[in-house]
Amino acid sequence: MPKLYDELASWWPLVSPLEEYAEEAAFFWRLLSGSGLQPSPTLLELGSGAGSNAFYLKEHFAHITLSDLSPQMLELSRALNPECEHLQGDMRTLRLGRTYDAVFIHDAIEYMTTLEDLRQALETAAIHCRSAGVALFVPDHVRETFAPSTAHAGADGEGRALRYLDWTYDPDETDTTYVTENVYLLHEGDQPTRVVHDPHVLGLFARDQWLWLLKEVGFRAEIVRDQYGREVFIARRLER
Repeated sequence: MPKLYDELASWWPLVSPLEEYAEEAAFFWRLLSGSGLQPSPTLLELGSGAGSNAFYLKEHFAHITLSDLSPQMLELSRALNPECEHLQGDMRTLRLGRTYDAVFIHDAIEYMTTLEDLRQALETAAIHCRSAGVALFVPDHVRETFAPSTAHAGADGEGRALRYLDWTYDPDETDTTYVTENVYLLHEGDQPTRVVHDPHVLGLFARDQWLWLLKEVGFRAEIVRDQYGREVFIARRLER
């Protein structure tokens, strides 16, 4: 598991501040609600992380279940979203024995690095999505739109501060992965500033592979481009 979701999880609010999710979550709600959700809908988010999207989405749902592989990230989410159900689990194998009106996977879907991983995660979404329900998948990239990039940001917090650099590139265009190398500068109290290197290996798949797998597990999907240039998959669960 990347260090950011394990030993560095407490630094997450300085890496990815909550307020940065408001506009994005509003867009996700427009997509989900525009797909014809029934009144008082329920939502399952797989790979929910620190619960930042759920913080903005929860006002629209009667019940939300948040699941993530990292117990540290779930603890952050519980503090932010105490009214939501939290369950630790792997999106490839999680089985809750119930269905939801909507299933959502944000960029955590990118940690599926093989076609089989991706198929398993999409199958989990399909199993937990009611007939004619809706699912939303938000990868950062598809193969056709991927481009190398660098970024830097950070913030100051209570008694601590963080700055980071990330470098995203694809070392082998013939496989289904790319790499984001993260470097964090961490300063806390009067302690010396420390540097942590945290590489992330992420999945990269073509549009047709996404659409084929979604159809295979029981979805009818379309692609919508969002305000950040990402290709988002909005999918209707076929009648069982």
